[in-house]
Amino acid sequence: MKKILVICLLGLALLGYLDNNLPTTKIVKNAYAGDTVDSNSALQNAIDNQQSNAQVTGVGEVIKVLADDLKGSRHQRFILKIASGTTLLVAHNIDLAPRINGLNVGDSVEFHGVYEFNNKGGVIHWTHHDPRGQHPGGWLKHNGNVYQ
Repeated sequence: MKKILVICLLGLALLGYLDNNLPTTKIVKNAYAGDTVDSNSALQNAIDNQQSNAQVTGVGEVIKVLADDLKGSRHQRFILKIASGTTLLVAHNIDLAPRINGLNVGDSVEFHGVYEFNNKGGVIHWTHHDPRGQHPGGWLKHNGNVYQ
């Protein structure tokens, strides 16, 4: 009985530590589009301001399908070009969400995730649900199917 109590207390302590030490995500409000579905302007605002850790929604055309990243959590990777001409690497965690099968150059992909600035345009990640329920869920949409 004492062992179970000690294990429970250690588990609670670990959860408390993780809650206080996980990075938070800034939500970017699209001042130009209000609550409309098209928020590429909010994404462009984050790009223009070199802002990272920004929750964004947008759409782009696949210009390159890359090999999966298999180090640590597995990620499906591809490059999108958005309307402004900016390119974004999408890193979609396929350990937490289904992969997009049949993804091809020229396909349109809508996304909701976290934008991280870099000098090549940026990265979109967190395109999946949060199994712990503490982070806004993301998604990808391709050919009418939602991957989260």
